[in-house]
Amino acid sequence: MPNMLSTPKRKLIAASGIAMIVAAGTLGAGFMNTQPAIAQQVGENVGNPPMTGFADLVESVSPAVVSVQVRSEVPMQQMQRGGPNFEFEFPDLPEDHPLRRFFEQFEEPFNSPESQRPNRPREFMQAVGSGFIISADGYIVTNNHVIENASEVTVLLEDDTELAVDVVGTDPRTDLALLKVREERSDLPFVEFADAEARVGDWVVAVGNPFGLGGTVTAGIVSARGRDINASYYDDFLQIDAAVNRGNSGGPSFNTEGQVVGVNTAIFSPSGGNVGIAFAIPAATAQTVISQLVNDGVVTRGFLGVSLQDLNDELADALGLANANGALVTEPIEGAPAADAGVESGDVVVSVDGQGVNNARELSRVISQRSPGTSVELGIIRDGEELDISVTLERLAEEETEQPTPPADVEEQEPEATSSDIGISVMTNPEGEGLVVESVDPNGPAAGRGIATGDVIEQANGGALSAPEDLDAAIDAAASEGKTAISLRVIRDGTVRFVGVPLEVQE
Repeated sequence: MPNMLSTPKRKLIAASGIAMIVAAGTLGAGFMNTQPAIAQQVGENVGNPPMTGFADLVESVSPAVVSVQVRSEVPMQQMQRGGPNFEFEFPDLPEDHPLRRFFEQFEEPFNSPESQRPNRPREFMQAVGSGFIISADGYIVTNNHVIENASEVTVLLEDDTELAVDVVGTDPRTDLALLKVREERSDLPFVEFADAEARVGDWVVAVGNPFGLGGTVTAGIVSARGRDINASYYDDFLQIDAAVNRGNSGGPSFNTEGQVVGVNTAIFSPSGGNVGIAFAIPAATAQTVISQLVNDGVVTRGFLGVSLQDLNDELADALGLANANGALVTEPIEGAPAADAGVESGDVVVSVDGQGVNNARELSRVISQRSPGTSVELGIIRDGEELDISVTLERLAEEETEQPTPPADVEEQEPEATSSDIGISVMTNPEGEGLVVESVDPNGPAAGRGIATGDVIEQANGGALSAPEDLDAAIDAAASEGKTAISLRVIRDGTVRFVGVPLEVQE
């Protein structure tokens, strides 16, 4: 799997891959009371003290954790660093370093003249990951990126029994996959998902197959919840500090009762190794997806049919909102459920069926958890008024192919540009509605909010624009209403967004 996030100093990488040995240190910690407390006592009735160890827990759950072995048929020229499902990272070691020869044995096949030969026949490569059994007849959960493009998948049990499996279904949007043992079984060990949500500070025990080494156990705590790592619009990861590395992908993180609280999926790492920040798909999300894969082999999601953006304080003020909570509808898709129900561009969705939503990603996640055909009640703020709109959801297509249509070339005499008080010059749009930004003052408030030459401003302060003087009138109206910013509906390359631009204080 390619990196989800990659810069020279930080990487967010899938925790699957092939074995690679890296020198690492260990840190142990003990708990010992050496003196009585002298401060005021706090934290009473917070549950049981930490266990003395996890041996009983590990012994109980480990038989249900499997190593997932994937065989893929790919062109040899694709087997380079960063290839499918894993990436190769070879350290730059001195010539006399004792580990140099070890790493060169892995690198040589990919740099040899044979591997560079054009039109080389397709060959097989292997990758490894982790998974866990959730039923006695052999349903197994893992990550989609572990088995993606696989031609053959097998699993290895704790006792080294190898079993062939079939891929029941996958869900790339949440990076989950469901496998099923091919032979008829009813005696396999299995684990269950936790019913209660993991809390920050809860113990977690990760079991998996890092670097292809086989059953490995690490422990830590839940460091945070609701993490968005830009993997998809449905990000809602647990962050844990149990050591997770390549090969752990798809493996479980357990609570102290032996229940699965998360599916280990990705790590944050500047170096490619564990630094104590890993991300797991929460049990509730996994249960919803896996249940659909068991029953139908596919995942279906509700489809609202809107483009969304988040609010900030300036935009909220410009729209006359009390706060920046909610998801701003930039544009409803024509013919989609929201548009048919009366949702309009500029509406702010603040709740679904009475449940508050804080931002666009949260709204997308809530809608995705509803089934197609379900009717939902959207709480909307429009022009300062609160509305309730009922929308019947359709099915979200797995492949979204709609692309903005570029404007046609129009050869007309360019109109004269007129300056405004927010640091831009605008002119009438020869290709349609709105005003075209002809120039931007780099020191003005509009530039500071990302307005650029060529943008089309369709609305200002909620009103349509057809002439440069309309923008000036909208700015004056916003100021007279006591607003500290003006909302602009801007189109760039076919994409609609709203921008809150501060109003300069007139001396």
